[in-house]
Amino acid sequence: MAKQMNKKQLFQGAFLLTLAGILSKVLSVGYRIPLQNIAGDVGFYIYQQVYPILGMAWMISLYGFPVAISSFVSEWEGEGRALTLRNFFIPAFTILFSISVLLFGLFYFGASTIAVWMGDPQLELPLKITSIVFLFLPFTSLLRGTFQGLHNMKPTAMSQIAEQFTRVLVIILATYFFVKAGVGLYVVGAGAAFGSVVGAVASVLLLGGMMLKKSPILRQPAQGKIPYKKLIRTILVVGLFFCVNYMMLLFLQLADALTLVPNLQQAGSSLQEAKIAKGVFDRGYPLIQIGTVVGSSIALALIPAITRQRLEKRKEETYSDARSAVKFSFLFSLAATVGLLMVMPYVNVSFFRTTDGTDALRILSLVTLFGSLSLTYSSLLQGFAIVGRPALAVILAFFIKIGANEILVPTYGIQGSAIASVLAVLFICLFNYISLKRHFTLRLKYHIPWKQAVLAIGTMLLVVWGASFLYKTLIPLTDRFAYVGVTLFTVSLGVLTYFLVLLKTGAFTKEELSQFPFSESIISKLEETK
Repeated sequence: MAKQMNKKQLFQGAFLLTLAGILSKVLSVGYRIPLQNIAGDVGFYIYQQVYPILGMAWMISLYGFPVAISSFVSEWEGEGRALTLRNFFIPAFTILFSISVLLFGLFYFGASTIAVWMGDPQLELPLKITSIVFLFLPFTSLLRGTFQGLHNMKPTAMSQIAEQFTRVLVIILATYFFVKAGVGLYVVGAGAAFGSVVGAVASVLLLGGMMLKKSPILRQPAQGKIPYKKLIRTILVVGLFFCVNYMMLLFLQLADALTLVPNLQQAGSSLQEAKIAKGVFDRGYPLIQIGTVVGSSIALALIPAITRQRLEKRKEETYSDARSAVKFSFLFSLAATVGLLMVMPYVNVSFFRTTDGTDALRILSLVTLFGSLSLTYSSLLQGFAIVGRPALAVILAFFIKIGANEILVPTYGIQGSAIASVLAVLFICLFNYISLKRHFTLRLKYHIPWKQAVLAIGTMLLVVWGASFLYKTLIPLTDRFAYVGVTLFTVSLGVLTYFLVLLKTGAFTKEELSQFPFSESIISKLEETK
């Protein structure tokens, strides 16, 4: 009975973290739209130049080091040893703090050099502010990892949402008041970066308060010496490799931050023109993140169950859920990608006020499909306890992206960078797919309902085209509100049409439909129409 309760607690905890992750990603995407609207393309460019570093720090503090700490805590507790200040917290904090100080020093003292690499020396101040975030990693990572190791996911989920909400609020307010005050845009960018520091403080305070309630565990006598070498190896190998898999889009953005502006200047653009073009190109990443969340969220929610089934040696159930995860990811990301390609001109004006860069953003939309599949494949590999290969794929793709930028951007501008991003993510997708095929039979030819998918996409395209034509006939697109209206109208009809066709044509099995919200109502309605 206790074992069943523990499994239930683990599954509920994983589901809670998934929901918190989706909400945090929505917040992360949403704030960049008002940020660009307030600060303009150049202000947006400045923030996006430092964002990959901020994002990596956030990923390490959420997915990297806490996973390593939690695995160690689980093992330590399993041996019947108490978690005390002397035998666990102080040694673990010392190791994490040493790594964090190294990262802080790298980005703080190397800010001027990194700014020059990025082709814009004025980025030094925003980069220095960004580096401060790394100093909070030991606190958030140790506390989150400890709670997770004790099978309590609530503190991690709550701190994740609190951190993102505080960060978003401070970024928007700081940007608004700094722009209104007329200070330079680089100060605005530094203020936006400072929002991440405030968010980290909020997370530490919340986690610290929760840990103090468990203070008795800190006052227990030490029981044996901590194995330093094992802890260091776990933090470096498990912690860093685990979170690299979730940094795919961040590595793409880092490659653009380092190479896009210099290559645009090489093509003949002035520094100011290159900044504006980079700001326009960066509009695409929030949109891709939305599509990737849509395409992979349901699939990723199945991963904890797949991991549990593998550990319990339930082979058939493991493979069945893995195939369903790939199927969900493909069908949802395909719709998101095709939808973005169609409505990109409307979305561009609705969110960012102009149609600048629409062609490049349409090409970049393809990252949604390959990126969602890549995340699903890498998460499945992790479910099969394979961590190194997905991380290697992301690192190799980073260099592919840099090399492709060097070749394509001088000739094709930001469209060349979009093509480079698609090629890099396609490489990750194929690499992970081949790796996955080695561990269980995965044949997309048989596991994807191709006929139903093509019919659903075709019907969706016709409905979206007809809806946009009707809307533009009745309401001319003369202002931004009209663009928002046509975007909401066409997207809503497109999503509804796509899923209705999939459901009507039997694209999902009953077992798969049971994973959906309101599954009982959906299944009963489908049976009534047969």
